[in-house]
Amino acid sequence: MSQSSVLTQPAVDGEGRLPSAARLAVNRAGIELRQYFRQRDAVVFTFSYPVLMMLIFGSIFKGDVPHTNVPFTQYFTAGIAATGTMSVGFQGVAIGIASDRTDKTIKRLRGLPMPRISYFLGKLLSALTSGLVQLAILLAVSTLFFHLHLPTSAGRWLTLIWVFVLGLATCATLGITLGGMAKDGRSASAVVLPPFLILQFISGVFFTYSQLGPLLRGIGAVFPLKWMCQGIRSVFLPDTFQTQEPAGSWEHGKIALVLLAWTIGGLAVSLRTFRWHGKHEG
Repeated sequence: MSQSSVLTQPAVDGEGRLPSAARLAVNRAGIELRQYFRQRDAVVFTFSYPVLMMLIFGSIFKGDVPHTNVPFTQYFTAGIAATGTMSVGFQGVAIGIASDRTDKTIKRLRGLPMPRISYFLGKLLSALTSGLVQLAILLAVSTLFFHLHLPTSAGRWLTLIWVFVLGLATCATLGITLGGMAKDGRSASAVVLPPFLILQFISGVFFTYSQLGPLLRGIGAVFPLKWMCQGIRSVFLPDTFQTQEPAGSWEHGKIALVLLAWTIGGLAVSLRTFRWHGKHEG
């Protein structure tokens, strides 16, 4: 069944009632995932990107992080897991929405009784699914080839879950905001890529955060990626590594507050600025 036929089906249940916003979001997520997994090049890039980064940096850097007993590979896994999540949530969602506008998907959705929040949640649920698969692949590769020590306590796995979900939600809402403003997929790519690359180098992904100067640390601390990295480090690194963090602790409460604030702010801006039609569309 083509996307067009799916989008034009009556949006009512057996009793003639309109489905809830939640049901529309789940249905939209299913469509998003089916379309996504048909694009083999996009699937290969999404799932291979963090693995390739891990293979490169894990092969170059040997030994332990200075002044610690933590292997570089353990540190890199945490940062690359965070940047992979940002890639799926921020970059993927922004370009996806801009592409939906280019191929007239958004224009067709405008004629259906679908709230914007359902469209947004559909994107988020789709990104969560892709992100979980990507994270599982990265952890498997890191464990098999780089001797990653997986968490042994339920508390650490729970921390990984909430940092991942909240971090991806943060990145996705920002991706929705940017994608809604972009004219097409190409312009979205040009706008998304520079901040995505820059933030990786000032957020503790490829270098220990303490190695950065005060100015770069201050800039990095404004944005979500730094806090996502720190949260995932608290899962895979021993508690003794807290002394290497600027505050001397994992700051779980602050991580949650920062990510939640970015998520709420991004969603509020998206709901206010997103339009079913572009400036030059009728």
